[in-house]
Amino acid sequence: MTTLDQPTVNAPAPVVRRDRPVRRDIGLANVFSHGFLLFWGLLTVLPLLWMFISSFKTNGEILSDPWGLPGALHWDNWARAWTGAHIGRYFLNSLVVVAGSVSLTMLMGATAAYVFARYEFRGRQVVYYLFVGGLMFPVFLALVPLFFVVRNAGLFGTWKGLILVYAAYSLPFTVFFLTAFFRTLPTTVAEAAMVDGCGHFRLFFRVMLPMARPGMISVAIFNFLSHWNQFLLPQVLMQGDDSKWMLAQGLFALSVSQGYAGDYARLFAGLSIAVLPVLAIYVAFQRQVQAGLTAGQLK
Repeated sequence: MTTLDQPTVNAPAPVVRRDRPVRRDIGLANVFSHGFLLFWGLLTVLPLLWMFISSFKTNGEILSDPWGLPGALHWDNWARAWTGAHIGRYFLNSLVVVAGSVSLTMLMGATAAYVFARYEFRGRQVVYYLFVGGLMFPVFLALVPLFFVVRNAGLFGTWKGLILVYAAYSLPFTVFFLTAFFRTLPTTVAEAAMVDGCGHFRLFFRVMLPMARPGMISVAIFNFLSHWNQFLLPQVLMQGDDSKWMLAQGLFALSVSQGYAGDYARLFAGLSIAVLPVLAIYVAFQRQVQAGLTAGQLK
């Protein structure tokens, strides 16, 4: 009996799956956005780097080879800027004034923002919009009446007057930002604290304020940058005694007084001294700044 050979069917080979990253097509928009960010980063970093390198050069090296590296690190430029140009004294003056103004701004702004965000009372929206309306008025529009108000109050040429003015001009942004941030905080925590016998004062300082730490740090850094780089208000309100000048006034006086025979090495050293605290604070708190800016978007 003849048997027919049945054809053998080959089993399909097992498919081996490999964990490969998903390829993402790089579109024209991504290339443009990344290229723009790279250009913006270089546009920001390169002038700072050039200023910092020039602070270690001699005046001859700056004029003959402005883009080259220094032959040696001349730390005496920093010493001459700190002592000879009185940058050290102006630095300490600015540090005292900015510390006082930022502390006062954060205390007043946080308490006002918390009330606007958590309490209902008659006229709340009107008062809130009056605060926010201060964002629409630039500083130079109020310089003349501000000059007479500060002088008539006996605060002209004093650090106390400058601290109060700094705080007043920073309150609108602080209240606007922190009001939105306090509204995102959970109400269950506040209700639980009230049930446990926590009063309004303790609820704010012991419970709600620590929860708002990312937003507080973000606003405090923005206010610090604004106050530290302020030039117009000190120039108008701190005339006369140069021992009380702010850092921006001292740098301006240093650049103007040199004339054509300028000590550029000392000027670049003074600028570097003024920039370093800003860079150090931002590098130290950059994560808190990003967390504070994004936390308000999440409910």
